[in-house]
Amino acid sequence: MNNTTIILLAAVAILLSVLFLYAVFRFSRRFLKSCRSGSMDELEGHEFEYYCADLLRDHGFLEVEVTRGSGDYGIDILAEKDGVTYAIQCKCYNAPVGVSSVQEAYAGRDYYDRMVGAVMTNQYFTEPAVRMAKKLGILLWDRGYLEEMLEE
Repeated sequence: MNNTTIILLAAVAILLSVLFLYAVFRFSRRFLKSCRSGSMDELEGHEFEYYCADLLRDHGFLEVEVTRGSGDYGIDILAEKDGVTYAIQCKCYNAPVGVSSVQEAYAGRDYYDRMVGAVMTNQYFTEPAVRMAKKLGILLWDRGYLEEMLEE
């Protein structure tokens, strides 16, 4: 074999290795996403809070802190991103999330002196909750939003 043939075979081997690794990476991301999004419905309340905290960390949030279970004034996670501070209420439900969660996020945002209040859920929000959140300036991160975060 001459040098040109050896170099060509090495280049093909490297290219095939890179394509294989890329395929494995893409499959594993899709597999993890499907496992993570499906499993969020199975979590208990506090487990869901840690799940959401990990998701926020994965998306550039800093100083992500899950508050203690009781006496948290309606806020489950405190976090910061790009100089903006957040107070986040987490709800792992099997039905749409209503107005009371928006009220808790609103009150908790002020209690913790945070710039932004948000509600994260594995479900969607009722129309009254959406109207109230818009009026009070509370962000609503529903199932679709969480699934988008998982895809990134």
